[in-house]
Amino acid sequence: VPGNPLLAECLYLTEYIERMGTGTLDMIRRCVAAGLPEPEFAVTDGFVTTVWRVHAGVHAGVHAGVHAGVHAVLTDREAAMLRACVDEGATSKELQAAAEYAGRTRSFQSHLNGLLRKGLLEMAVPDKPRSPAQRYLLTDKGRAAIRPDE
Repeated sequence: VPGNPLLAECLYLTEYIERMGTGTLDMIRRCVAAGLPEPEFAVTDGFVTTVWRVHAGVHAGVHAGVHAGVHAVLTDREAAMLRACVDEGATSKELQAAAEYAGRTRSFQSHLNGLLRKGLLEMAVPDKPRSPAQRYLLTDKGRAAIRPDE
């Protein structure tokens, strides 16, 4: 039984989901196919808790890097943004192109801010975030979180 039947019906009508209840089995199947342990589900007092274990490697569109004591879970787009900065950093437009964004969308800004907040990227001109000379540089932590040859 869906938690929000109105939302579930909209998702079904737009063909975003096939039918109710297939997502959990699909998650388990994908985890097993990627060599990951199955997620654990627990229902208590009406709340559902899902436990995911981070796995070093690439799986289902997420890069989980544990290198040199650095732990980072990255989406494909975040990993692409970090790789774009490997040599000499990148401008905002170069990061957008690397992550295949059409422009400076909210999603792009969210990923960029997350990478900055996690200390994986830093601004070349931190005092002036909107400077035309602004470049985003890979930190040592960011370099450790990715493998340039990915």
